[in-house]
Amino acid sequence: MTDPIEEENRRIKRLRFIVDLAQAVLMQSEMSLQEALTLMENTKRAALMLFPDKEDVYDLIYTPRFRRIIAERFKISFTDSGWN
Repeated sequence: MTDPIEEENRRIKRLRFIVDLAQAVLMQSEMSLQEALTLMENTKRAALMLFPDKEDVYDLIYTPRFRRIIAERFKISFTDSGWN
């Protein structure tokens, strides 16, 4: 039987890897805005598979980070109602 704390740490480590990799791809690869948004959504989906009850935490921590990277990369701005 796996120790719950070890399991939690394993999932946190995997989440960090997924997010770090997605951020690196967003910053360094040649992709379209649509591909970047898809990557952002797929990263969220993967995170929620690891932590199903933590969508609000993800939206608080990681969504702004991804939006900032995408906004800087594609020279667009973001408002509460969407992309400009």
